[in-house]
Amino acid sequence: MPSIPHYQPTFAERYPVALFVALLDLSIIVGAGFLAHYFRFGDFDMPGRYNTATFLSGIVILFCLGLGGVYGSQRGQPFRRQCGVLSAAWLAGVGILFSLSFLLKVSEDYSRIWFVSMLLGSWALCVLLRLSVFLLLRRLRGSGRNLKTVLLVDAGGGCARQLSNTLALGEYGYKVAHSLPLGHDEDWLDTLATQVKSLGVHEVWLCLPLSEGGAVRSVLYALRHHTVAVRFIPEWGDIRLLNHKISHIAGLYTLDLSCSPMDGPARVIKRLEDLLVGIPIMALILPLCVLIGLAVKLTSRGPMLFKQYRTGINGKRFKVYKFRSMVVHREESGEVTQATRQDARITRLGAFLRRTSLDELPQFFNVLQGRMSIVGPRPHALAHNEYYKDLVESYMQRHKVKPGITGWAQVSGYRGETDTLEKMQKRVEFDLWYIDNWSLWLDLKIIFLTVFKGFVNKNAY
Repeated sequence: MPSIPHYQPTFAERYPVALFVALLDLSIIVGAGFLAHYFRFGDFDMPGRYNTATFLSGIVILFCLGLGGVYGSQRGQPFRRQCGVLSAAWLAGVGILFSLSFLLKVSEDYSRIWFVSMLLGSWALCVLLRLSVFLLLRRLRGSGRNLKTVLLVDAGGGCARQLSNTLALGEYGYKVAHSLPLGHDEDWLDTLATQVKSLGVHEVWLCLPLSEGGAVRSVLYALRHHTVAVRFIPEWGDIRLLNHKISHIAGLYTLDLSCSPMDGPARVIKRLEDLLVGIPIMALILPLCVLIGLAVKLTSRGPMLFKQYRTGINGKRFKVYKFRSMVVHREESGEVTQATRQDARITRLGAFLRRTSLDELPQFFNVLQGRMSIVGPRPHALAHNEYYKDLVESYMQRHKVKPGITGWAQVSGYRGETDTLEKMQKRVEFDLWYIDNWSLWLDLKIIFLTVFKGFVNKNAY
């Protein structure tokens, strides 16, 4: 029996490439500042004010590049478009710097030749860097590497025929693994879901005319158990759409129907948030964790930590850590019994730890590992995922982002035992709202609310 290929994460999914590129851009700007100083004054040793101006210039330009989407995914974008977006954001940064120099009345303190040389030189080097990466990726993709695989749903239109040209599509970083003619019955939907799983594709592209728009909902429902990205490529030209996320791939517009918001700058901001908040918290709670761990060992027999596999981002399993709050017991294979009020398995110390959420503190180590975030949908036991994914529509879409120690559902009152289907539906509803409306400020709001009402909760037992 042939083996089923597994989903292979791309390099960018495993590593924060956008952060590396941003740091490299900053290094180029700083280096260009020293080169411009040598060009103007014949000396690499810059005075303090020039060092400050160089670093400030780098921060302002990086900020504009981030807002302009330069650090988002460039897969599927032609180089001229990448260069255009970079140049537009760069000009915005230059405009801000000129305005600052005018408002602060410091323009006379710096050489104009140095300033212009630094900005032009660093822009040229950043463009050259991206051209080199573009050519390298095109060479790699020409040999079949660094490609995202696609399952194409073909309704017989011109878009599908254009995308079937695998040679041209490969230059944009994609490869059509299989083309499936459009169907409408339940058997076809089952075949689609089976193909997604067996081929291990990264994305599903729906090349449908507007008259077949009703099939989109059926496809999304059929793929509700999968975290594969779904794109709708309608058979139209350049109709302007509002309040929708649109991507431009291989010369065609796609509507992103079911994609993670944690891409490009958002992914970097989220990770920096976890590190900048998580590392100080970990340092502060470490002595408390030692005391709790000793108390757990001294008050009941068994390990200090409770470890259990949960579902993380993109449906990947990871091991979550908690302080053990129950007596050691065995359950039937594949079953996980939720804790209930007055549960006899919970120890006296464990009841206190669960009521105050102190049993969750080891999960900050999961955050530092990069497997969890401080804020995100709470990870459920694997058995609960298998049970609820067929009962709650879009349940598995929770896993398009990293799970969190706290979340919007938890601070909104949906925490603890989900003894009814309605409770789980409401929790998923709040989790999906968080994913759809994510921002740094929303995360800070949830952390703030957690401090004041999230740790001690009547539903925590």
